[in-house]
Amino acid sequence: MKLKRCEGNPIIEPRGDDWEAVATFNCAALYRDGKIHVLYRAVGDYVRYASYLGYAVFDKDMNLLERPEEPVFGPDIKLWEMSIEDARLTEIEGELYMTYVVTPTPAPPGDVRKRLGIPKPQQAHARTALARVKNFREFTRLGVITPYDAAERDVVLFPERIQGKYAVIHRPSNWVGPGYPTEQPSIWFAFLDGLPGRMYGHKVIMGPEQPWEATKIGAGPPPIKTDKGWLLIYHGVDPNRVYRAGAALLDLEEPWRVIARTPEPILEPEEPWEVEGDVPNVVFPEGVAVLGDELLVFYGAADKVCGVAKARLDELLASLEPG
Repeated sequence: MKLKRCEGNPIIEPRGDDWEAVATFNCAALYRDGKIHVLYRAVGDYVRYASYLGYAVFDKDMNLLERPEEPVFGPDIKLWEMSIEDARLTEIEGELYMTYVVTPTPAPPGDVRKRLGIPKPQQAHARTALARVKNFREFTRLGVITPYDAAERDVVLFPERIQGKYAVIHRPSNWVGPGYPTEQPSIWFAFLDGLPGRMYGHKVIMGPEQPWEATKIGAGPPPIKTDKGWLLIYHGVDPNRVYRAGAALLDLEEPWRVIARTPEPILEPEEPWEVEGDVPNVVFPEGVAVLGDELLVFYGAADKVCGVAKARLDELLASLEPG
């Protein structure tokens, strides 16, 4: 099945001439107290390409209620944070947590560099950090949670403990080839010994299988608990660097076991604002809100704007049933 795009897309676009002037994309989302809260990645210029997090609030019909003029979270150079990227939000035991990507060497996408004549920098591994969030405006940094040797951009927390332990899904993009059980960047499971904590007990959940995801796959929003299993929305990249979204159902007790998986993408670039942008042909799911039996998936489009698409949760789960 396919997700249906909501009216009013794109829901967040660049504005002004400062911190969110050139791109606003890759949005986390959480439904709380009758409102949908969104944290989105924002870029103000192509030279530094430093990202901040903006904040927006929508009602259940996706009408914009609030969007502050200033960012709510930004990099701290004292911690070698030159950019804050690709947040995900998870509520665990009444506390709200955010995973986010930090990199000491942010750089604009390749197409933008070529167009503007910006040289390619010497890039260091991106790593993923954790923060505790209060009122979507107050952030307490808890530190990096990914292994030191792993290049990590797609880390999401489970919203409850697995076998009594905190747990994550992650995608170490350089854990491939000799010495690893996968030849392409794949989706992994790991336990955490605390929040923050050290990852351990790594297991590969799944690797690329279909042509539309042949180059790499990675988690999108945090997994959603259902009676049938953990619903995981993920992204896949083909050899032409087209980003699409798929879905998988994971076992509730052993989430490294895949129950079912969509052979075809549930969302792919089709609209002009998904096909054309700073990185063409990209839909990148990163946030989710469950409103009764309706699932809203929030995604970045072409590394430029934010969109949202929806489906009935029961219909999506039915399409994932084994057989």
